[in-house]
Amino acid sequence: MSDRITSWHTNPSKPRFVPPPGAVDAHCHVFGPMARFPFSPKAKYLPADAGPEMLFALRDHLGFARNVIVQASCHGTDNGATLDGIAKSCGKARGVAVVDPAITDADLVSLHEGGIRGVRFNFLKRLVDNAPKDRFLEVAGRLPEGWHVVIYFEADILAELRPFIDAIPVPVVVDHMGRPDVSQGPDGPDMRAFRALLDSREDIWFKPTCPDRLDALKEGGMGDPWDNFARAVAPLIADYPDRCIWGTDWPHPNMDDEIPDDGHLTDMIPRIAPTMELQRKLLVVNPMRLYWPEEL
Repeated sequence: MSDRITSWHTNPSKPRFVPPPGAVDAHCHVFGPMARFPFSPKAKYLPADAGPEMLFALRDHLGFARNVIVQASCHGTDNGATLDGIAKSCGKARGVAVVDPAITDADLVSLHEGGIRGVRFNFLKRLVDNAPKDRFLEVAGRLPEGWHVVIYFEADILAELRPFIDAIPVPVVVDHMGRPDVSQGPDGPDMRAFRALLDSREDIWFKPTCPDRLDALKEGGMGDPWDNFARAVAPLIADYPDRCIWGTDWPHPNMDDEIPDDGHLTDMIPRIAPTMELQRKLLVVNPMRLYWPEEL
């Protein structure tokens, strides 16, 4: 693996939608720079550098006020790049880490002091080689107060993961809604199964994100402007308005084709959250509850 992937739009449009004051891009990443923060030898892709300066420039261009930086799989369990981004944000970023299950309690406290507020468990086989549920649960039981678990999986393993999710002792945030087949519509089997998960616990949250992945032409979807995604996801936000947070997913890990325009992604927001009240919950109230509760 030698070719480095540039996975982001180099000239994103200015969105028509203006986010409300205090809006949070609650799912984004930083890559490197590799010279300071080498990528994991287990990484399944090798991205070009996309550091915090680029991320914050995009934040301002799109009209957001804050970021939640999620540790990308290419950096493994070395959270240095994520912590660096938080440190350079002037208080405008918090983070989600990926940790070795053997992490010490002292190291968890250090991550908290660095702005981390959750850990991510990734079950996508194409991105990680090993996802030990028992060790993940042990870590989840030792998290600092106020943290949550972020979980990333695909819809076809949701039933298999249910006992594991049920046993997580802290709030859970599901990345990209567990990647449902949005072409099935809002009442398709994938979305019904996901609703059953949400109904099983009041502390399960979700990210109605990544139309570029879930409604991509190469996956048989509609492509930009991602009409399948809008139709399938809007009812979910309407029914669970207090448990959703949104993010760009910039710099769109491993997206070497159909790279999305981040302005267009931002313009999806009023299509899935059509009222000002829903938009404010999705972009301000809900992410602040998870990541900056001390400011509420």
